[in-house]
Amino acid sequence: MVISNNDSTDDKSQKYKEQYLAMDAEERKAFGVWSQAIRALGWGLSDKEKKEQQELKEYKQDVKNCTRCEKWRNELLKTSPIVRFMSEHLHKSGFPLSPENMPCIKCEEMRSGGFAEDGTIQLCYNRLFGKGHLETTMAHEMVHAYDQANFDIDWYNLEHHACTEIRAASLSGDCTWFQETMRGNVGFLKHHQVCVKRRAVLSLLANPSCKSKKHAEAAVNKVFQSCFTDTRPFDEIY
Repeated sequence: MVISNNDSTDDKSQKYKEQYLAMDAEERKAFGVWSQAIRALGWGLSDKEKKEQQELKEYKQDVKNCTRCEKWRNELLKTSPIVRFMSEHLHKSGFPLSPENMPCIKCEEMRSGGFAEDGTIQLCYNRLFGKGHLETTMAHEMVHAYDQANFDIDWYNLEHHACTEIRAASLSGDCTWFQETMRGNVGFLKHHQVCVKRRAVLSLLANPSCKSKKHAEAAVNKVFQSCFTDTRPFDEIY
């Protein structure tokens, strides 16, 4: 059936209704599948309906990603050697860790996790590439938690902040050859140290006390040797 462009909206709706009523059961079923597919693509929707459809899609994806993050986190707290090791030492340091103070949240920034001064470890469910990435992120933030529990850290003192970032990047597995290859950074000569410095500088750039990249680099270089060789609570770099 051809509908003229001159037809009013009411006329078109009436003709579509008549055509639909004329279909048999199989035709109606096929039409239903086709119309759902068309609506999924956004065809025939108003701008408001398209916006609502996109918001619903994003919400469902958020729920899926958050649920997956929480599942992985709970599994890693029970099965990951490095996470369990850090959990044990945090407990000894008077910093008991649980899923309640390690929430999965949505992050606007390009980061996979974060450590808040109140002791909360944030896991960014929308920035995770996989379970292994979450494991490294948890270990990284747990090193920060360990440092906060055992040392008098002033997070607005760039040298203090640089030290814990150096330790976290080095001890968590954040700078393994595999992790660096995934980032597109390949090197051989002292590449672990190069990675640790680079990632520590990137973290310091977000500190309100940091004036520039040179300021961050100076703080990292000043404390690098002493903080890089401090592997507590590990006997050596993981």
